[in-house]
Amino acid sequence: MKKSMMPVRDNQEEQVWALLQEVCDPEVPVLTILDLGVVRQVEVTGEGEVVVTITPTYSGCPAMDTIKMQIRMVLLEHGYNDIQVNTVLSPAWTTDWMTEAGRNKLKAYGIAPPQYAAHHELSTGLFSEAGVPCPRCNSHNTHLVSRFGATSCKSLYQCDDCLEPFDYFKCH
Repeated sequence: MKKSMMPVRDNQEEQVWALLQEVCDPEVPVLTILDLGVVRQVEVTGEGEVVVTITPTYSGCPAMDTIKMQIRMVLLEHGYNDIQVNTVLSPAWTTDWMTEAGRNKLKAYGIAPPQYAAHHELSTGLFSEAGVPCPRCNSHNTHLVSRFGATSCKSLYQCDDCLEPFDYFKCH
């Protein structure tokens, strides 16, 4: 017998959204998956089924399996037993979906947040973005060291004033 997908009260969905604040990005643990904007939809049915729909930051992101497991664990800990986590690739995730709080957390953590909208055209070259400020001293006197940082979603920059290297979360 097929379960019906009758939507129930919004407060259960709000509770699930609140619980998802506990799920952190395994690559940048100061960010939650809500800060990143990867959670697209939450549905709770009358039969107690929870369906969470997420979009990966990119199609090959190795953190998505861990994030799915963490979503299941948090919801199980709070009494939800029938959990489905779906992944959708379209529309593709963009750094425009990050929250302002998430951007501020990145900077406080020492990672320069994305500076532009996803399709901004102010790059100075094929692989660098102009005006990436140092997250430590706010100087714009910085330069690209490597297109790839600790993870593929980050580049490595160095500040020419305080001389500190720092990661930059690339615009997508």
